[in-house]
Amino acid sequence: MKDLNLDDYEVGYDIPALPGMDEGDIQTPCLVLDLDALERNITRMGDFARRMGVRHRVHGKMHKSVDVALLQERLGGSCGVCCQKVSEAEVFARGGIRDVLVSNQVTDPRKIDRLARLPKLGARTLVCVDDPANVADLSAAAVRHGTRIECLVEIDCGAGRCGVTTTQDVVHIAKLIDAAEGLKFAGIQAYQGAMQHLDRYEDRKAKLDIAIAQVQDAVQGLKAQGLDCDIVGGGGTGSYYFEGGSGVYNELQCGSYAFMDADYGRILDKDGKRIDETEFENALFILTTVMSHAKADKAIVDAGLKAQSVDSGLPVIFGRKDVEYLKCSDEHGVVADPDGVLKVNDKLRLVPGHCDPTCNVHDWYVGVRGGKVEVVWPVSARGKAF
Repeated sequence: MKDLNLDDYEVGYDIPALPGMDEGDIQTPCLVLDLDALERNITRMGDFARRMGVRHRVHGKMHKSVDVALLQERLGGSCGVCCQKVSEAEVFARGGIRDVLVSNQVTDPRKIDRLARLPKLGARTLVCVDDPANVADLSAAAVRHGTRIECLVEIDCGAGRCGVTTTQDVVHIAKLIDAAEGLKFAGIQAYQGAMQHLDRYEDRKAKLDIAIAQVQDAVQGLKAQGLDCDIVGGGGTGSYYFEGGSGVYNELQCGSYAFMDADYGRILDKDGKRIDETEFENALFILTTVMSHAKADKAIVDAGLKAQSVDSGLPVIFGRKDVEYLKCSDEHGVVADPDGVLKVNDKLRLVPGHCDPTCNVHDWYVGVRGGKVEVVWPVSARGKAF
């Protein structure tokens, strides 16, 4: 991130490491990025998007990092970012990202006002809409600040959260946006989130076939009214090949692919193989240290609940079959060590169960290459939940 002077930070108090340090000296628990794996993941997704003739708008809510987003732009050719909150969007815009979509509804008057000021930071600003009443409020704010907000009508294509469900509603809201001062109708948001973690490829495809047909119908309904979609966006790490090859979607919104986590690693590709073996590598780890081995068959590590999210399951110890992360409390993780192979101060890499909320409880990423700390990046939008 620009203008960050790491010399002002003290290792072990402010920050877990500094560039040039040995990996073994990193203070734990902390987030470690394997930079080689990260760069390969970003490049692979960028290559896929180019082959399929679609854009990739990376999901910034996953990493909440300006530095990672800029790397995705440089190596993967991303067209911008999407995120879920106005405060997140402000972080990315202030950090130099020039195309930012809040892939969510913004209805609170103060949040709408901040959204309408985002273009003054030099960023194309987009937001999702699923309520006709929201259009007038967005328009009034854009006019007040002399800016333009681009709007996507959100379709509920299976996630069961936000979004309208009929082409009639899509067209109605799109017409209101198109006629509103200070707004521009930019297209459709259609993310099928409910199927991203279904293990079987066939099950994910069945859900996406339904969603793609629904989105196709909406696009045709809009065209019939003279409304074209610059963006038909959606797609995630568990489904990007379906949307990318659909001929309907023109923009992907994948996030977790860059880091991967244990939950995504369990889903299977069309050949029945885990995608963390065939598509994307684990690049994000919670580095943790053994701090006690008073029990012969158990090691206690310093990464517990406060270092991770376990909503999608416990972390997996990377690259090892001889030890297993069993459970955790606030500040402790219990590791089964039946053969007593671990000793106090040994370090382990944990693959978190769910990367997004895990990243949000840390302040820093420590980027490692060849056993050395190469970069230390802030989790720029950490805590930006409003």
